[in-house]
Amino acid sequence: MVPVKVKTLIVVSAPAPSILVLQPVEEPIQPGKYRIVPIWVGANEAAQLGVALEKARFARPMTHDLFLDALTNLDARVDHVVISGVKGAMFFARLTLKQHERLVDLDARPSDAIALAIRQQAPLYIDEEVLERASFPYVFKNESDATEEIEEFRSFLAELAPEDFEE
Repeated sequence: MVPVKVKTLIVVSAPAPSILVLQPVEEPIQPGKYRIVPIWVGANEAAQLGVALEKARFARPMTHDLFLDALTNLDARVDHVVISGVKGAMFFARLTLKQHERLVDLDARPSDAIALAIRQQAPLYIDEEVLERASFPYVFKNESDATEEIEEFRSFLAELAPEDFEE
């Protein structure tokens, strides 16, 4: 199992799917180059993930809050989540609850399991085989890289002349 974190949630208006982006907590493949795992989620799932990520609170409990309240009253909590499988674009997750010394393993949609784990600050993991099959390399640029790139482009534009386009 490889620890992962939520890198970002890209929310798109329906009917297009939103994207939950997970990033392994690991050394970069190359400087600035990491692997990411995009998981497509529906609008409702994205909303629930957004609420969890923003730590939003409402006057009445949302479904995930109700579930966690029930767990608390049963002396249980979310122990961890594992993204355990992938078939095509469909991901599978295991939600592990802990009640005293007993672990309870449940099949869950990744969006629900991750929304619960975020609310309880429980660790997220991905199966190594799933990571290999579903991840993509991605380069994260830091702000200084972007600033340098913009300056290089401005310099290029300043030196550009109409005759550069003649054949």
